Amino acid sequence: MALGSNPDARLVDALVERCAVEPEFHVREMLTWALIRHEPAVTVPKLVDATRDGRPQARSQALHTLSKIGDRRAWPAITHALLTDADDEVARSAWRAAVVLVPDDKREELAKLLATQLGRGPRDTRLSLSRALIALGDETVLRAKRTAADPRVRQHAVATEELWRDPEAGFELAIDEAKRIVALGGNSREGS
Repeated sequence: MALGSNPDARLVDALVERCAVEPEFHVREMLTWALIRHEPAVTVPKLVDATRDGRPQARSQALHTLSKIGDRRAWPAITHALLTDADDEVARSAWRAAVVLVPDDKREELAKLLATQLGRGPRDTRLSLSRALIALGDETVLRAKRTAADPRVRQHAVATEELWRDPEAGFELAIDEAKRIVALGGNSREGS
């Protein structure tokens, strides 16, 4: 708390490094809070460097913090490699950061890239991706994935569209509806 209340640029390196290794989620959140209280001109370059770190937690936490800062100068750090990282936590953090930082003229390109990740991972990963795609507002990439060969991709695309239409329904209901639609061989709500 003190480090965020009294920002000191000399401590930014230590804060970023601690984010990379701190095991406790709540402590990492406090470290992130302390970092966002510092000047972006100081923190953003250090966090961008951390997105290239070999440790998944370092990459994930740096991306998370960049998404909280929201400085679009960090956009070039959101690479294809991060958006498709093998570590689900890194990828999820990259998706969230990308949605915040993407320039308007890159939104469609980002949506297409994120759509390649449909069907990936457990529930939390799929939900994060759905939220990112919904935030980008490009429903055409989802429609295209309704006919994918992989049923997990089709289900995820349909579930994302269901969630888009009815955010109050929840992801589990959207997944159940998507499974039903895909099992019936449909690719839309019409006729199902």
